[in-house]
Amino acid sequence: MKDHISQFVYFLEVERGVSPNTVQSYKRDLDKLAAYLDANKKTVGDCSRDNISDFMMTLKKKGLEASSIARNLAAIKTFWKFLLSERIIEENVAAVVETPKLWKNIPDVLTKEEVEALLNVPGGLGWMDIRDKAILELMYATGLRVSEVNNLKVGDVNLEAEYLKCFGKGGKERFVPVGHVARKAVERYLGRPRMKLSKRTGDAHLFLSRLGRKLTRQSIWKMIIRSTKLAGIKKTVTPHTLRHSFATHLLEGGAELRGVQEMLGHADISSTQIYTHVDSARLKKVHGKYHPRA
Repeated sequence: MKDHISQFVYFLEVERGVSPNTVQSYKRDLDKLAAYLDANKKTVGDCSRDNISDFMMTLKKKGLEASSIARNLAAIKTFWKFLLSERIIEENVAAVVETPKLWKNIPDVLTKEEVEALLNVPGGLGWMDIRDKAILELMYATGLRVSEVNNLKVGDVNLEAEYLKCFGKGGKERFVPVGHVARKAVERYLGRPRMKLSKRTGDAHLFLSRLGRKLTRQSIWKMIIRSTKLAGIKKTVTPHTLRHSFATHLLEGGAELRGVQEMLGHADISSTQIYTHVDSARLKKVHGKYHPRA
C-alpha cells in the first residue's frame, strides 16, 4: 500500500496542484490506515467497507474528534477514487462508507478588549516587535489563516489602496481589505526592519525571520502564544482565534454574512454561519444575565 500512497501523493502534488499542507495531512491519514490494514493482514485489493468502518471506530476509541475522523475518511475516499481511476482496484468500497455526523462547535473568540491587549504586546522599537506588531494587526484586520500570512509576498499587499491578495485553500485567489491601523503597522515594518532582514537573501516574502528567510507558521504560532501570556489573557489563543474574532466582531458590527464569507475565503456559506451562532451565544448570555425571568 505504501507504493500506492506514494503514487497518490505524486498525483495530488503534480496533477491536482493540492497545497503541501493538505498533501501531508492526507498522507498521514493514509499511513494510519496502511498500518491498520497491515496489522489485520489486509491489502488494498481485499479491503472491504467493513474494514474501513472498523478503522473509523478505532479512531473514535482513541478519542479523535468527529471532525478529525471525517478528515481521515475524506482522505480515504479520495484515495480510493484514485485507485479506481488507475484500475488498481475494481470496486470503490470507500464510496459507501458514511461520514461521521459533525456538529459545529462554537469557536473561542477574544473580546475587543482582549484583542486590544494582545495587539499592544509588541510595542517596542526593535525589529522583532515591529514585525510581530504588523503580523498581529494584519491577522486581526483581514482574518487570514496563518498559512496565508506566512505565504504573503511584498507584492501581494497594496497599502495605498488598503487591500491585499492572498491564496487560500486549493490555491483560490481572493482580495481582502486592510484597515488603516494594520496598514500603518505594515508600512512601519516595511521600512528599515524588513530592509535589514532581506539584505542577506532578497526573499520576496513579506514576513521574514532574523536570517532573512520566509517566516514559518510555527514561528507565528509561538509568537501568538507568547504574546497571549504577556497580555494576561487566560484563554487558549491560536492563530485561528484571531480569524474567529475578526469574523465575529464584523458580524456584531452589522456586516453582511456574504461579505464576511468572501473575506474569509469560505467556499460554502455554512462554514461562515457558525459565527452567527457565536453572536447568538453572546446574546443568550446577556439575556440570562439581565432578564428577570431568564
